[in-house]
Amino acid sequence: MRTLSQGQQVVLASHNAGKLREFAALLGPVGIKLVSAAALGLPEPEEDAADFAGNARIKAVAAATASGLAALSDDSGFCVAGLGGAPGVHSARWAGPSKDFAGAMEQVHQRLGDTVDRRAWFVAALCLAWPDGHTATFLGRTDGAVVWPPRGDKGFGYDPMFLPGGTQATFGEMDPDAKHAVSHRARAFVQVLAFCLG
Repeated sequence: MRTLSQGQQVVLASHNAGKLREFAALLGPVGIKLVSAAALGLPEPEEDAADFAGNARIKAVAAATASGLAALSDDSGFCVAGLGGAPGVHSARWAGPSKDFAGAMEQVHQRLGDTVDRRAWFVAALCLAWPDGHTATFLGRTDGAVVWPPRGDKGFGYDPMFLPGGTQATFGEMDPDAKHAVSHRARAFVQVLAFCLG
């Protein structure tokens, strides 16, 4: 079984600063050192898979191959029942090239209109890849509801409009520790740690 050792450097196959902060917080306690794909000057591959797991695999394999290091990638998205699961794998694209998530949240709100079904969920697919092409993929999900107007300025992306089930605070209102306790990414991440570190 592949493992990651304490002190090992792993490439986070992302150019998203918010994700780097979250992953660094999650990996710090086990001694894994993260370096971002952006810091290494790695290009962003085309994410053209039909699902989160496929896109995560594309990114992790590209980063591991280009860097010669183990790579960890995340493909995650915001899914709304009243929109047939959209934006889903296109969550980042709804924000456009300028990463305008305020505009993306407004788009969700406008498209939902008077739709009564406000169920929503975040999905995260994490993929570990090694330079030899070996991969392992892990999935996490958090269910909740869409709220409007958005609340909170913490987190990133669609966090301010997502209220996780059983809570009173949106992801955008939660401190990092509170979000890590219930987030889709943290749920997938627990599986990564169990797989790699035993």
